[in-house]
Amino acid sequence: MTTTGARGLHARVLDTLGPAITAGEYPPGSVLRTDELAQRFEVSRSVMREAVRVLESMHLVASRRRVGVTVRPAGEWDVFDPQVIRWRLAGADRSRQLRSLTVLRSAVEPVAARLTARQATAEQCAALTVHARGMLATARGHQREAYLVHDIAFHRTVLDASGNEMFARLGDVVAEVLTGRTHHRVMFEDPDPAAVTLHVQVAEAVREGDAARAEALTRQITVGALHELDVLAP
Repeated sequence: MTTTGARGLHARVLDTLGPAITAGEYPPGSVLRTDELAQRFEVSRSVMREAVRVLESMHLVASRRRVGVTVRPAGEWDVFDPQVIRWRLAGADRSRQLRSLTVLRSAVEPVAARLTARQATAEQCAALTVHARGMLATARGHQREAYLVHDIAFHRTVLDASGNEMFARLGDVVAEVLTGRTHHRVMFEDPDPAAVTLHVQVAEAVREGDAARAEALTRQITVGALHELDVLAP
């Protein structure tokens, strides 16, 4: 089997087993037998072992000799792993997961915007303006995917430009939140015009070095996102 073929099989196993674990189909303490799973998925033991190693790296399971692969409690999962977030958003617990992640955003992004307004480079200011205008241009006509590209890039830039490496590492988390909200239709058919305007104003505040205004406007964005969840995913 080619390396590409093995990776395809490995991905197929993960795309089935990962969502099943995060959805609770295998409760904490459940023991998964690799031999049985290999037969079920019609893959080799080596492919199955590689898939298990990935799940272990996410702290979803633990392997023990003479016991097998045991599902770990949800409190031990690597909940910041983008793949774990994606799997959880695909499950029945989507609303709670979106709310948890949006609350995280509301705690982090306003502070990041304040820091960004103080130290963003000319290139970063330009990027924020470009993506804010891109959001404005794609906010009508059901252009969700095009809007999403600019939305993710805007928020990544805010986190990166903050100069805080911890905030910057949350870029993938925020990207998964925005992507999940879009793909699972937990947003209005067209983005809220007020929210789009706020992004444009944040870009202006950063460009002008107005840290207090950048923070206040970003807080309005995250509060608006929570209110949207109250309507669409109560």
